[in-house]
Amino acid sequence: EAFEQCAKFCYGITITLNAFNLVAVRCAADYLEMTETVEKGNLIFKLEVFLNSSIFHGWKDSTIVLQSTKAFLPLAEDLKIVSRAIDAIASKTLVDPSKVDFSFTYLRLGSTKTHESSEINPSPPWNGIQSRRHQSVPMDWWIEDIAELEIDLYWRVMVVIKSTGRIAHNLIGEALRFYSLRWLPGISKEQNLGESMRGNNRTPARDCIEIAAKHRILLDKIVSLIPSEKGSTSCSFLLKLLKAATILNASTSKIELARCVGRQLEEASLNDLLIPSLSYENDSLYDVDLVQSLVEHFMMQDQSPPISPPRAQQNYEKRRTRSAENIDFMESKRLSSATHSSKLRVAKLIDGYLAEIARDAHLPIFKFTALAQSIPDFARPVHDGLYRAIDIYLKEHPGLTKAERKNICRLLDCKKLSMEACIHAAQNEQLPLRVVVQVLFFEQVRAAMKGGLLLHELPGNVKALMSSQEVQSHEGTSGALEHGWESVHQNFKVLKGDLASTKAKISGAECSNIEQEAAKSSKLKSVSNIPSKPKKFLWKLWLGRNLSDSAKSCVSSTRPSKLT
Repeated sequence: EAFEQCAKFCYGITITLNAFNLVAVRCAADYLEMTETVEKGNLIFKLEVFLNSSIFHGWKDSTIVLQSTKAFLPLAEDLKIVSRAIDAIASKTLVDPSKVDFSFTYLRLGSTKTHESSEINPSPPWNGIQSRRHQSVPMDWWIEDIAELEIDLYWRVMVVIKSTGRIAHNLIGEALRFYSLRWLPGISKEQNLGESMRGNNRTPARDCIEIAAKHRILLDKIVSLIPSEKGSTSCSFLLKLLKAATILNASTSKIELARCVGRQLEEASLNDLLIPSLSYENDSLYDVDLVQSLVEHFMMQDQSPPISPPRAQQNYEKRRTRSAENIDFMESKRLSSATHSSKLRVAKLIDGYLAEIARDAHLPIFKFTALAQSIPDFARPVHDGLYRAIDIYLKEHPGLTKAERKNICRLLDCKKLSMEACIHAAQNEQLPLRVVVQVLFFEQVRAAMKGGLLLHELPGNVKALMSSQEVQSHEGTSGALEHGWESVHQNFKVLKGDLASTKAKISGAECSNIEQEAAKSSKLKSVSNIPSKPKKFLWKLWLGRNLSDSAKSCVSSTRPSKLT
């Protein structure tokens, strides 16, 4: 068909050219050497003018031309059609959305990765083609059209777009997420990577191997395009890619994705962490080693802070003060380090993951304890989640030895258990007796504290244990806790006697208080029997008045006798 178009041009017959057949005609004309040296205004010259003046000025035509070059490689590459089409597409992605006046495909009505000023019309045109006449243009208007490209061409376009440095890294991440949903099985809920690799029962093993190799190349290309900035892609999407890398055995991508996920592990969900294990060494259901590596990458953020930049790398950097460099260093350190709240969220997430994998009957105890110990002590202010995971593991593994039960229970801090967890632990037959004694002891101390017993009134051994708890809650050390457990186990009878003596002292103090109150009440009664001063004064007046009246009567009675 392309050669037929060239023949019609030679005979002066009008030919029809568009973005779909232009590359084929251009390659045929080059093969026939229809250049300017043969004749002025030959076909190659006119095709180049049409490409530069019309095709590469349009968005849709540029993507169609680039897509059609795949069938004519490497000739299309030698003619620089591929590179020019890529440059044309990349330049149009940099256009201000308010100045986009060409049509583009945008069917993601529920997308949340649009610009704040973008308003997506809930009722798009019937053909799904958006135009600036209908609504404002979103920032990610270009994502869907270039997602139709093959991975090799798509990778080259994205490399050029990233090299400009003018596209936000979150838009790059959204473009990669959409492309993965479009082409990589197992990323979306509707697709399953395992079924895609196996195919149906009639698919030969050689075809399955080829499909897996194709998907592995696709995954490696996508991972290589992920921006290095934290938060450019969601943690859920990265974990889906990590799951695909595990199934496809893409070791290089698996290492890079583990590093990316570790930087934002606090955003992960429990379902995303449940990555199946494909190892032949054990029969575990989930890849616990991979999750532990994610936790290690997350915790290593504080141990390897960024290096402060040198003072004189460029001429303009020589004028920068040391304070300005320190501000940049502290800001980069803050962005690269994990906050305390994020560590608390990761600890809660891992406790939930431990409770989920504890149901696996083939999970070795050393993997369970290693993952539980990867979380620092200060990140677990409450051990209820860890106790739940240990309780499930003990119930699902009844064949554990006594030493193994003690080993796994050493992960618990009984002082950090809630009232409900303590009640459950006190009645739990799966726990060693030593742990039950510790739970009952600290619950008794806690009840004594709530009953009004002050800290300085406690015996010395008990006070030492309580102070070690406070130190651990602030410093996150675990050595004092283990020493406290041994002290409780060895000196429990002594502590019990101290508590009994303390109760006796309290009861004696209460008796003395009662006697003092009784003495005070008796004094008040005696004082209440004494008349008050106003009553005494009136009584004296009344008594004096009676005496004066009696005296007057006596005088009146004696006076007549004297007169007579």
